[in-house]
This record gives sequence, C-alpha cells and structure tokens, in this order.
Amino acid sequence: MKKSMVSGSGPDNILMSLFEECSGIRAESSVPLSSSGSNRKYFRISGGGKSLVGVAGTDVKENEAFVCMAGHFRSKGLRVPEVMAVSADGLYYLQEDLGDCSLFDAVAAGRESGNYSPQEKSLLLETISCLPEIQFKGAEGLDFSVCWPEPEFNRRMVMADLNYFKYCFLKATGLEFNEAALEQDFELLAEKLLEGHDYAFMYRDFQARNVMIHDGKPYFIDFQGGKRGPVHYDVASFVWQARARYPESFRDGLVQAYIDAAGQYARIDAGLFRSRLKLFVLFRTLQVLGAYGFRGLFERKPHFLRSIPYAMENLRGILEDPPVGCPYLVPLLRLMAELPQFAMQEQGGADSGKNGMPGKSVAQADAGLQSGPLEVTVCSFSYKKGLPEDPSGNGGGYVFDCRALPNPGRYEYYRQFTGMDAEVVEFFRDKAEVPAFLGHVFSLADAHVERFIERGFTHLMICFGCTGGQHRSVYCAERTAEHLAGKHPGIRVTVVHREQNVKKKVL
Repeated sequence: MKKSMVSGSGPDNILMSLFEECSGIRAESSVPLSSSGSNRKYFRISGGGKSLVGVAGTDVKENEAFVCMAGHFRSKGLRVPEVMAVSADGLYYLQEDLGDCSLFDAVAAGRESGNYSPQEKSLLLETISCLPEIQFKGAEGLDFSVCWPEPEFNRRMVMADLNYFKYCFLKATGLEFNEAALEQDFELLAEKLLEGHDYAFMYRDFQARNVMIHDGKPYFIDFQGGKRGPVHYDVASFVWQARARYPESFRDGLVQAYIDAAGQYARIDAGLFRSRLKLFVLFRTLQVLGAYGFRGLFERKPHFLRSIPYAMENLRGILEDPPVGCPYLVPLLRLMAELPQFAMQEQGGADSGKNGMPGKSVAQADAGLQSGPLEVTVCSFSYKKGLPEDPSGNGGGYVFDCRALPNPGRYEYYRQFTGMDAEVVEFFRDKAEVPAFLGHVFSLADAHVERFIERGFTHLMICFGCTGGQHRSVYCAERTAEHLAGKHPGIRVTVVHREQNVKKKVL
C-alpha cells in the first residue's frame, strides 16, 4: 500500500491522480458508483485496462479504520478488497475493484418475488456461513483501538441507537407515548443486550449490499463501522434485512447455517443463541427504522422512505413472539405498527409466511411518513391564452415553445383533429425536427425527474405551448407523458390539455 501527495480540485480528480501515481498508468475515466445511505463517495477509476475503486471519505478516522482492518483481514486470508493506495491527508484511498455484482443484485429476483431460487438460497447460505470467519478469525490479533467511532459495542451506543429510533421515527408518527416509561424500557433492553461474553468482531452493517460476488465467491466490503461486539447483531442485520422478504422457514435455515459455521470457532448453545438473537432482531429493527426516518424524512432520500413498509412488516413479525422484559415498549410498538399509514398495500402476488412479505406491489407502497411519490403534470396550452397555472402551488418546471415545429393547423384537413388523433400523429411521423426536439426535451425532463426523486420533491410541471393549443403542444405533451411514465415507473403522470378540456392519468 502506498501513501501519496496527490492534489486536485474534486474527489474524482484527486482519485484519478492517486490512480496514476499508484499504478503508473494514465487514468482514462472516473465513473461515480452508488453510495446508498453513506456520505462517502465511490468512483471506478480506470485506465490501461486496469480499474480500481476510489473512495472519498469525510472522516480520516473512519478511513483509517477501514484501511487498517482491511490489511489485517487480508493477512488472515479473509475475502476483503486490498487497499492499494491512500492519500497523504487520509481522506482518499484506492481499493481492489471487485466488480459490479453485489449479493443484493445477485438475489434480486427472489427479493422481488418472495420466492428464492435454489441458486439464490445457496449463495445466501454460503454468505452467512462465511460470517463467523470474519467475526472470530478476523478478531484474532485485531487492534480494536482503530475502530471508529468506538472500539466496542457499549451502553452509550445502544442508547444512542434507541434514541435515534425515538427521535427520528417514533416521534414523527405523531403517536403519543410516555417518555419516562419508554426510557425505562430502553434501559432494560440495553442491559439485556450487553449481557454475556460472546464478543468477537461485530461487522455492524452486515447486509447484502455490503457483500460483493467476485469469482463466484462472497467478498466483504464497507466494514469500517465494525468493532468488538456481540455476534448476534450481524446475524440479525443479515437475516432480518428489511427488504429481503425471506420466508420464515428460510430465515430459520440461515440462522442454523450460521450456528453450524460458528461452531468451528466457539462453543454455541443453539437454544441460548436463538433466545438472545430475538433481542438483537428487535434492537436492529428499531435502529433501522431510525435510519430510515432520518435518511428519508430529513435527508429526503426516497429509497429509505420506500423501505419503511418492509421494516414495519418485519416488526409485526417480531411482535408476534417478542423478547420478554419490555413491558412498555412492546405494546407501544404494536400500536405504532398498526397505525393506518403503515398498512401494507397488497394488490396481488404470492403470499409468504407470517414473517414474510405480501405481493410484489408492496415495494411501491408509500411509507406513512412521506407525502407521496413524485407527481408530474404535463400540460399543453395556447400562448394566446397565457401560461398555465401550477395547481400544486410550487411553481417552476419547464415551458417548451413548440411554435418552431411544423404546424398541421395550417392545412384545412387537420383542423378537425388534435395532437391526440392518429391523423396528427401520422403527420409528425416523417418530420425529423419533431423527434429531434423531443429528444432534447426528454433528456432535460429525465434529469429533472431523477433529481426531484433523489431530493424527495413531490411535484413537477412540464408545459408545451403552441399557437392554438391543439396540435403541436398536445402531441408533444402526449409523447413526453408516455416517455416519463415508461422510464420512471415510480412516478405519477397526469396529462392536461388545457384548451381541449382534457385531463387524464398516464399508466
């Protein structure tokens, strides 16, 4: 691994310079990679047939933790990416590129349908069977003092996560509750979580997005938040991952696969392990709901808002057989789980077990805490009658002038039709200016829609004007609405032809 003195104007430029210094190869491209809920930025830096993943962190200590642990784990023969170079300020580093296929992607079909194939189940079972290796073998000789931000799972961390849930999620539901009674149960839960001496390396965020499938084998990434802690936490994180939709019988199989694999490193009492695991499943679910509330409500990231119904369905399953010792918390959670805004919306699809998920459409159910999916209004109008008003009250959006396009209204035959009629559609079919114009419109509109979804905005208006609001503007509005509805299935598109007195939804 190499330290570098590179400099540059942006994170991708700095990482490209680091790549060149590290490899001696000119960096030819930098492609941003998804960072999910993290503030860290990831890039694939490529050149000369070689590629590395560049990481731009926001905390030097966090980066140091990852770099140090990655080196230690590799020395133990564990499947983690090799760190190739680190910038002198510690904010940037390059790591081995493990490809694009995460475990999350590899089992996408099973997650969407709720029915995992034998191949998907095999991959999931192999992954959780590898977990004890990084927990126990990885803990051997590890300097836990490098762990960030705490070296060990402790009471302070437990209470911070429970209060994360209380302030970022529970309070946002509007449910009335007794703060003192809840705090007392939080204290009881913390005491139970910290009992025992089953500590090893706790991955902290062991989930399918943080496992890459490389050469057919699971590799572990993003363990920078790991620390010394109870092994149950990682099992709860993986098996009760909110959007996994594992059938109950398969969940049980995953837990048993872990117990069997962990038996190579420690003496595991299966009954006691499962009993303690229930506490961590509840705790991890509350922590996840807090994260979804913060990332979704405050940071307006739609992925987290859409995940809330899944986490709530998990919680309902947990509350069917809850851990003992939480006399106020459990009834409060039952009230919260039955709030109308958290009702699952089933519109068909296969049923699953009592802890599984209903059909496919649930993935599109609105979380009760969000104001709804993005609604796009596409409007046609006549400039003679002025610009349309935005019914959402937000203002803004695009107004495109169609008057430079060929005008069928100049011909007597077309005056009886509108841009919704086949005759006008046929008129525009061989006019090269029209698809060229709409191509530019689509590029702008797509970028705007994606940004609005990312920021959690709820309304966008796109308007097309022409002389009479009958042919060109109507045709362009129709095509744009169809394009947006087809490319962005999570949004709601309404077409309004103001001068034709037409309003309709586009499916």
